[in-house]
Amino acid sequence: MTPDFDEKKARASAWFRSLRDEIVAAFEGLEDSQTEGPMASLPAGRFEVSVTKRASDDGSDAGGGLMSVMRGGRVFEKVGVNVSTVHGVLGERAQKAMAARGVPGMADDPRFWATGISLVAHMQNPQTPAVHMNTRMFWTPGAWWFGGGEDLNPCLEYQEDTAFFHQVLKDHCDPHDAGYYPRFKAWADEYFFVPHRGRARGVGGVFYDDLNTGDWEADFAFTQDVGRAFLPAFLGVTERRRNMPWTDADRETQLIHRGLYAEYNLVYDRGTKFGLETGHDANAVLMSLPPVAKWP
Repeated sequence: MTPDFDEKKARASAWFRSLRDEIVAAFEGLEDSQTEGPMASLPAGRFEVSVTKRASDDGSDAGGGLMSVMRGGRVFEKVGVNVSTVHGVLGERAQKAMAARGVPGMADDPRFWATGISLVAHMQNPQTPAVHMNTRMFWTPGAWWFGGGEDLNPCLEYQEDTAFFHQVLKDHCDPHDAGYYPRFKAWADEYFFVPHRGRARGVGGVFYDDLNTGDWEADFAFTQDVGRAFLPAFLGVTERRRNMPWTDADRETQLIHRGLYAEYNLVYDRGTKFGLETGHDANAVLMSLPPVAKWP
């Protein structure tokens, strides 16, 4: 590690916090501007913010973060925007998982440090798609890397929305490497697939992990742009759909789709598994689950 790596950690942690603040402000602004549609009579939603802590085996400080959740708003039925910076020693299962992915040095020194942002939004209007976004930086004494991505999860799909969402992501990926978007789109298509249902949980996006080109600044800049892509991509779709009428059948479709989303996050999602296995606040880890869901 270079002597200034502590400074890099601080910059990454500060960036994820600033992105969180921008998104929270934008989402509350969207709630304020929702003056049409069947939910317009509700009070504008506001985030409830709580401090989270990672539990360490010996009771020492292991970091934590902020969990920000809005429930029952005009636009958002439930949305969570979490940030965290945590550290400690990886347990045996987490060490094995990291080693299986080719992370060096796990057997010799299982210390880790991680920071990131994680967001999931479940919408009031079934015409408006749910969405997920996260970006993160991970460090061990033997390696560092970035990961994350974002994907759109409509229960009622509009091809123009899918095309728009992907184009915004491509526009933010291409300045860094023309191969990033097709590579990370394909990775998202594979990663967000639900094997036991034989289908994807949504219409994809981008996903990447273990990104270490050897140039920390370049990889950090790319990760920042993945984060910057989120608001224009998601709000562009939301503005199209948030005032559309919906039926009871549309709501039923939405609730069943949420069941698929919950299955994926509980069974396959890496972040859920890592958070629970490393002692992070369980409510924050499971923030992604929908408020109401159904199964056929």
